[in-house]
Amino acid sequence: YVMKSLGLTILVMVIAMLVSAIFGVAAAFAVSKFDFPGKTLIATLADIPFSVSPVIAGLAFLLTFGRLGWLGPYINQFNAWTGLDIRIVFAIPGVILVTVFMTMPFVFREILPVLLNQGREEEEAAALMGASGWRIFKDITFPHIKWPLLYGIILCGARAMGEFGAVAAVSKARGSTFTLPLEIDALYMSGTESAVVASFSVSSVLILLAFIMIGLRTYAAHKASHR
Repeated sequence: YVMKSLGLTILVMVIAMLVSAIFGVAAAFAVSKFDFPGKTLIATLADIPFSVSPVIAGLAFLLTFGRLGWLGPYINQFNAWTGLDIRIVFAIPGVILVTVFMTMPFVFREILPVLLNQGREEEEAAALMGASGWRIFKDITFPHIKWPLLYGIILCGARAMGEFGAVAAVSKARGSTFTLPLEIDALYMSGTESAVVASFSVSSVLILLAFIMIGLRTYAAHKASHR
């Protein structure tokens, strides 16, 4: 169970970091460089995971994707038509979705102030000189945000690694949908002496990962402050 939960934790953490990086860069670039209706709304919605309890977020996913949820009947119909067995809650996709939701804003909030302070003049000048969009991003925008981006990704990974409440709401099976924090809780709550000792041993893995994250975060913060 421990190795399976560790593998799932790493998988969820990597996916959350990738999604947060892609969403954060795209959303921050759009909000800081373009004027369009709804720009303020995007910035406001990005903060929802910070203001909602993880347990409430997990229950919201349960009420949306669960068997009796709003989308549950449609998922069941799709499974009946295709012969598939797609499940969201109480399955790995649900664990990934709630973790991605809870970690989505980190990269966005780290790089948005940098892009706002940078302004648009450099990109506009490069565009007038015929540079492509990718060339502008690679040579002008990315050097400004690379360290804040890394910092946000590390924060995202740390939160994904330790997420408990939201995952607990959509997870029920040890050895299948339990991440490392849930496995530690299950070991500790079992009450047996050997399991309690095992829970502290497994906790040391999370502590080691936390120290690694802190070291990377400190390095990224140092580089960002001296760029």
